Amino acid sequence: MIESLGISGAFVLTPDVHRDRRGDFLELLRSEELSEHTGVRFRLEQASCATNVRGVLRGIHYADVPPGQAKYVVCVSGTVLDVIVDLRTGSPTFGDWASVRLGEGAYRGVFLREGLGHAYVALSEHSTMVYLCSQAYAPQREHGVHPLDPEIGITWPDDVEPILSDKDALAPGLRSARQQGLLPEYRTCLRHYGEPTAGR
Repeated sequence: MIESLGISGAFVLTPDVHRDRRGDFLELLRSEELSEHTGVRFRLEQASCATNVRGVLRGIHYADVPPGQAKYVVCVSGTVLDVIVDLRTGSPTFGDWASVRLGEGAYRGVFLREGLGHAYVALSEHSTMVYLCSQAYAPQREHGVHPLDPEIGITWPDDVEPILSDKDALAPGLRSARQQGLLPEYRTCLRHYGEPTAGR
């Protein structure tokens, strides 16, 4: 099942899980099904993996558009709170965010289009995240917005002390990033990638 998260280009995917005495089997992603439900043709260029201790907060990360970087993200062990933020200036939902709890054997994944920001915080003592990306990592095109920016107002869990990288801790807030011209433009994203459908 593929559902919109209320931000254009952000979806949660919940696969069918086949369980028996040996364990579970599922398909994490079918590009044809993703395209059918969202209008997005996802092309895989890089797969990445991150392990985390409790409290690690990564993000809010995004890449210049074009080319941008679409992502499909799953938590394959442990639990995280995954967050998508609309950083596209001119978007009807600019500054809005949506969160999804990933892991705990639920096997859900999050797909986000180019121009959207991504972050998560690790809730369990150990967790492992896998990212499938439409473009390879390119440091010169990668940017961040501070995940604790009160203007965005993400509701992070109260019982988790966030652990940020130096780079994320020094990232600008949303207003500063916008004033500096660092954020992607919604119309540029539409021109390059089109408007996805709403999902189901």
